[in-house]
Amino acid sequence: MKEILDLPIKEIYNAIIEKKISSYQLVKIILDRIQSFNPSLNGLVQINEDILKEAKKADERLNKGEYLGKLHGIPVTIKDSFDTSGIVSTAGTLGRKDYIPDKDAEVVRRLKEQGALILGKTNTPELTLIFETDNIVYGRTNNPYDLERTSGGSSGGEAAMIASGCSILGIGSDTGGSIRLPAHNCGIAGLKPTYGRISRAGHIVSFGGVLDFMTQIGPMAKYIEDLEYLLPILSGYDANDPSTVVNMPIYDSRDVDLSTLRIAYFIDNGILTPSKDTIDVIKEGAMVLKNIVSSVDQDLPSYIEYTDRVYGKIFASDGGKWVRKILDKYNTKEIHQSLKWAFTQNKGISAEELSELLYMKDKIRANMAIFMDSYDVILCPVNAYPAMKHGEASNKENRRAYSYTKTFNLTGNPVVTVRCGTSSDGLPIAIQVVARHFREDIAFAVAKKLEDIFGGWVKPFYY
Repeated sequence: MKEILDLPIKEIYNAIIEKKISSYQLVKIILDRIQSFNPSLNGLVQINEDILKEAKKADERLNKGEYLGKLHGIPVTIKDSFDTSGIVSTAGTLGRKDYIPDKDAEVVRRLKEQGALILGKTNTPELTLIFETDNIVYGRTNNPYDLERTSGGSSGGEAAMIASGCSILGIGSDTGGSIRLPAHNCGIAGLKPTYGRISRAGHIVSFGGVLDFMTQIGPMAKYIEDLEYLLPILSGYDANDPSTVVNMPIYDSRDVDLSTLRIAYFIDNGILTPSKDTIDVIKEGAMVLKNIVSSVDQDLPSYIEYTDRVYGKIFASDGGKWVRKILDKYNTKEIHQSLKWAFTQNKGISAEELSELLYMKDKIRANMAIFMDSYDVILCPVNAYPAMKHGEASNKENRRAYSYTKTFNLTGNPVVTVRCGTSSDGLPIAIQVVARHFREDIAFAVAKKLEDIFGGWVKPFYY
């Protein structure tokens, strides 16, 4: 029989509701794992001191016949870039090292509304803006499959905790791949939903201005079915985030007929060719679906070869002023060395140049929509490489490796990340499963099939 922490979320919920295990017992098991493994991983950076009391209360209410929701008594972790009332929320920046919000981020509120218990906060790079999870406040997070390698960024603390069994589920944010890259590096499942699906209110990088379209919020867990379980809980209109849509339906992946799907895959986006191990995993993932779906074709959306240039120049278009505004708001005087690019490399651009970049962004987005008139799903790499060694994420050559995720921040498509292989170094390799806007159900259906075939999440050797 699987350990309780290895079960999908719904089965853990059923175990609590059926009183096969109490919330208090579950929290104790997780705290024991954290004590054993977090010192070497450094993924969890704050623990809710009242978590055991809250678990006891959840059990007491259940004993009275009170059901709190679809996450009754389940402990969850939250990326440190989200506000959590009563718990220090630093976003990895020194100016907030003692900052305790009095209000929850909207996604945190929705989790609590369904009975979830906030276990603690997970590490993130400063202001979530780097692909390696490291900051001056808490230090570096390590990969559970190789401590000398990065867990990724910026949701690297979440990915490391989930992969190692120190968390059941977590919430991440994704501005350029910050859910998908850590999920890939640590071999778990992650969802970047469609732009507008989930509120960003209460996140350190929220919304507004020319960068509004880049950031989405999504769940991270061991299994694809967990992501689908969480999506309706997290989704919905929020007046505090004007991008959120009203009454957009969420479809069920069980209603998707795989045999009707047309799938495209690509292994090279024209920016940086992936490692051989990565290419092999993508090809194998595509080939195993050939006898299951309607068609599988190797095809590349046009204009995505401009992703790196367009994304990077829009991100840097104001010369780092929006980053400085956040730092000044919280009186951060010293920043992590990895964030200095925001000021040393960003010189700002003219209004004419910005207009041209936004035109190119829309061109990439429009051509993706046209491409997906012919296909239901795209399979492609998450990154050009498996998890890199610490310190390599910011190398000039390696920065192009992240273009595979950035494309879909520009286009807003939903993307599910699922582990489908292992590198020659024993590191996880995942595939991005991309669908049309608001058709997360189709991405889930294909990702579940890949997970069934290849096994998905695999325990680290010490688990």
